[in-house]
Amino acid sequence: MIGRGKEVRHRRVFSENEASYLAESFLGRLATASPEGEPHVVPVSYRFDGRTITFGGWNLTSSLKYRHLTANDRVAFVVDDVLSVDPWRVRGVEVRGRAEPMTVDGVSMVRIIPLEVRSFSGIITPTGELVFADNWDEAGSGSQNEEMT
Repeated sequence: MIGRGKEVRHRRVFSENEASYLAESFLGRLATASPEGEPHVVPVSYRFDGRTITFGGWNLTSSLKYRHLTANDRVAFVVDDVLSVDPWRVRGVEVRGRAEPMTVDGVSMVRIIPLEVRSFSGIITPTGELVFADNWDEAGSGSQNEEMT
């Protein structure tokens, strides 16, 4: 299987494919954890400037996600989609990073500073095998993953 058994490189920057994908999307899932370690995942709309992810929201500062990230600034953020169900084709970008509350023109927002960036794509082959590429840029030309880049 492509990408399995390889050492996964942790990056703080986005590849061209990842940056393009994040710039075209607008909805992701934010994972936070309470000081006691209780997880919390919520969908959030976001903006991507090529280096960081920023989000706001109605009553942001009174939300559970905001309380969590001000107590524990480590977060994970995922944007993914299903390209096809027949054959099954998926792709996504995961960002693990540090949340930084900020105010822009009097509006509370949060910026995610990437510490690790990973992307994935996968397809079920005609033989039923699920094949993954840990990074779109490593999928290799001529493979079945080529269409996902």
